[in-house]
Amino acid sequence: MPYICNRCDKAFSDNITHKEHLRTHSVEKPYQCSKCNKGFLHNSRLITHQRTHDRKKPYQCSQCDKAFTANKPYQCSQCDKVFSSKMHLILHKRIHTGEKPYQCSQCEKAYSRSSHLIYHQRTHTGEKPYRCSQCDKGFAIKSTLIKHQGTHTGEKPYQCSQCEKAFSRKNVLIIHERIHTGEKPYQCSQCDKACSQKSSLILHQRIHTGEKPYQCRQCEKAFSNNRHLIKHQRTHTREKPDQCTK
Repeated sequence: MPYICNRCDKAFSDNITHKEHLRTHSVEKPYQCSKCNKGFLHNSRLITHQRTHDRKKPYQCSQCDKAFTANKPYQCSQCDKVFSSKMHLILHKRIHTGEKPYQCSQCEKAYSRSSHLIYHQRTHTGEKPYRCSQCDKGFAIKSTLIKHQGTHTGEKPYQCSQCEKAFSRKNVLIIHERIHTGEKPYQCSQCDKACSQKSSLILHQRIHTGEKPYQCRQCEKAFSNNRHLIKHQRTHTREKPDQCTK
C-alpha cells in the first residue's frame, strides 16, 4: 500500500521517502549550516551547501577540467546544464519547451512549477506568511524575506571564485559568475537570442508576443518593461531625477 501525503495527495512507495516529503510542507529543517545558519531538509543538501563556503569541488568532469560541489548526473539535451535529480531536470526542460501546466484560477497566468503558482496566487489573496523578525515586515515569498534580511545583517557569505565580489544570496552569485563564464542558458524559442538571466529572457520575449503588462494609471499607455513605465510616469509628475540642483 502506498504512503499518501495528507497535504498534497502525493504517493510514495516507502515510509522513509514519505516522511522526508512531509518536511517540505513544514518549516522543519533539522540540518543547519554552522557558517550562515541556513537550514536544510536533508544532510546531503547541507554537505553540498557547505562546500560553497569551503570552495571544495570534489566532483571532477571526465571530459574537461571543470569541477563541481555536487554530483549532477542528469544533463539537459538542449543545453549544458546538469542536475542532481531527474525531477530537477524535468522542471528545467520546461524553460526550453515553454510548458506551463499550473494555471491560476483567478486570472490567465500559468507557470512551469506549482510553487510559482502558489507564490503568484498570493498576489490575489494578499497573503504574506514570511515575516521578518527584525522589523515585522511580511513577504509572500521566502526568498524575498531572505533578501530583505540581508539589509539588516549586511552578511554576504557567497563569494565569487573569479573576483572579490560577494553576495548575500547564492542565486545572485550564480548569475554574477556568468559574467566570467559567458554562459547564457536561457534561449529564446522564437529567435537565436540567449540570456544569462531568466528575467532578461522574459523581457526579450515580449518583443515577439507584444505583451505590455505594465500600464500607466494616469493614461492608457502600457509598457513591456517596468523601468519604461516609471520613466513614462515622470511625464505626468514632471519629476526630473537626474537634474542638477545647482
